[in-house]
Amino acid sequence: MEKQYEFFIAGKFRNKDNILKICDIFDKYNISYYCFLKSENSMMNYGDKNQTQEEKMKEFESLGLKSDAVLRIFNEDIEAQRNSNNFLLVLPAGKSGHIEAGISYGMNRKCYAIGEYDATDSLYNIFEKIFEDNSQLEEFLKNYNN
Repeated sequence: MEKQYEFFIAGKFRNKDNILKICDIFDKYNISYYCFLKSENSMMNYGDKNQTQEEKMKEFESLGLKSDAVLRIFNEDIEAQRNSNNFLLVLPAGKSGHIEAGISYGMNRKCYAIGEYDATDSLYNIFEKIFEDNSQLEEFLKNYNN
């Protein structure tokens, strides 16, 4: 049976520390989520354990698009996205996170974002709400299950 999630959390690996703090908030309120950083195929588990975060990213980015590692991550992420009721983009985010936001919006999922964005973009209207900070998100999640 496929695992179901309330939220799919997206962002960029280089924003890992902030994303993990947000995951802690979801854990605090026992709200199910999928986060690419916590998956078995996560970039956290990629490469040599002695590599820095940046070294892991550079090595991963040098892989072929159809390499086993890249396809494994893609397939796990897209399956989790299909099985999530809502989407949360942690800003700043890269191309992948923005593509995932569009996918979720196209699947008629409620989309949210958290953090500052560089400039106003009309397409950011896909987000039901853009939370300024973790405390605003936490206030929202406190009342989420009620």
